[in-house]
Amino acid sequence: MESEIQKFYRNKTVFITGGSGFLGKVIIEKLLRTTAVSRIYMMIRTKRGKSMEERFESWRKDSIFKTLLSSRPHALDILTPIAGDCQDMDLGISDANLQLLKDKVQIVLHGAATVRFNEPLHVALAINTRGTYLMLQLAKKMRQLVAFVHISTAFSNCMTGTIDEEFHPEELNCDSKKVLQLSEQISEELLDKLAPTLSEKFPNTYTYSKALAEDVVLREAGNLPICIFRPGVIIATAKEPVSGWIDNLYGPIAITYGVAYGVLRLALLDTKAHCPTVPVDFCANVALSSAWKVVKETRSTIQAQCQKPPTIYNYASSPENVLTYGDFRDLAMIHGAKYPVTKMLWYPFLHCISTIWLFPLAAFFYHTLPGHLVDLGLRVMGKKPRLVKAYKKIHKNIIALGPFALKTWDFDMNNLNQLWQDMSPEDQIIYNFDIQKLDWNEYFNHALRGMRLYLGKETPTEDSYNVGRKLLQRFYVLHLFVQFLLCCAGGSIIWFLFGFLASFF
Repeated sequence: MESEIQKFYRNKTVFITGGSGFLGKVIIEKLLRTTAVSRIYMMIRTKRGKSMEERFESWRKDSIFKTLLSSRPHALDILTPIAGDCQDMDLGISDANLQLLKDKVQIVLHGAATVRFNEPLHVALAINTRGTYLMLQLAKKMRQLVAFVHISTAFSNCMTGTIDEEFHPEELNCDSKKVLQLSEQISEELLDKLAPTLSEKFPNTYTYSKALAEDVVLREAGNLPICIFRPGVIIATAKEPVSGWIDNLYGPIAITYGVAYGVLRLALLDTKAHCPTVPVDFCANVALSSAWKVVKETRSTIQAQCQKPPTIYNYASSPENVLTYGDFRDLAMIHGAKYPVTKMLWYPFLHCISTIWLFPLAAFFYHTLPGHLVDLGLRVMGKKPRLVKAYKKIHKNIIALGPFALKTWDFDMNNLNQLWQDMSPEDQIIYNFDIQKLDWNEYFNHALRGMRLYLGKETPTEDSYNVGRKLLQRFYVLHLFVQFLLCCAGGSIIWFLFGFLASFF
């Protein structure tokens, strides 16, 4: 028997942007596995020399779809890729496909975005802001549209300690309309130079362009049946379709991955700050559930004969089930030791500092200096040096993450909680996103094993685990030995200095 949300999706035609991304794949898999949608159109672009067809065909071998395809081998047949690119002035969609979307689509899930913090402003604006504007203009021409979900970020208005579920156009120096007009009138180089002035209050072009995209929704949505979903830092799956699945190296996962291989030993983190992480499968469930809720809200709005701003759903770790960055580090270390990688370069450990100016100095001793020694060894062996160059990139990313890893935000989630309460008990099971009841210890056990399998590409066998454990023990002994040598060297220097100073008295 179908649940209420499953009935909502039955025979519906869905259009998804960002479907080839981390969250997008999980949304599509969940739609195909739990609903009887009629058709899913997915906008996809050529990337890294692979055509749209090649990228789509590779999905049949993607581990995220393994469970689905094992029971329904032809499940992907109702998924139709459509060539397009949010960076193009017209979305890059052909006239024939545009007409198809206008005639057929009933639900839009707009998740296409660039999530790079250091993206040039002209690129971030084109994809995240103008792309949203163009999608809304297209949605207004969709004759059968019943729901539009715009996927934003919990940090789109991160200038204050409290992030409510409201729009904040007053935080922008210029509104989205003026910024988009400016981007069309000046060169890309000049626009990028204006980034510090335009995004004055924002830590990077990502959060700024996403805030502008929300302003676009506020100004352009009109009578569209639309809502905004703001997820926090998205991490590996908690339960579905498999526990621990992940395919990217963003945020704290990148740090965890670097630590596991013994490359990363220092991070700019406040261990007491709350870590607003959310599993990707829970995020997919929020996105799908919020589309269902849009229809219910639209009906009530029509009956009340009033128009209100689109509903916003914040989604981050619950105050009742807090995960700090210190918890994240400790749980990652505990469970990482159960599933150590077989190609680690040194014993995994991580020291955290919360003083920004001190980080470059500490990083020199933790990373840069050892990196030069390793690269010297590589040169002697006739190999290409690579570690110092890698550390420069790592340090740049860590500093970019600094504003988010050194502060605790209070996320208002009243609308999200109301969404959960409005769902039936059956839907709360099928489309679960109750993060209050998530066991973080169990989660990290699956996530670290998944990171080793899906990112490290290491076999999940006991033999492989034992190889990693033996290597871990060896590096631990070497780690202690090096610490002993450093303590002896430090003690000798101090003894010498005391002796030197004593000679003057």
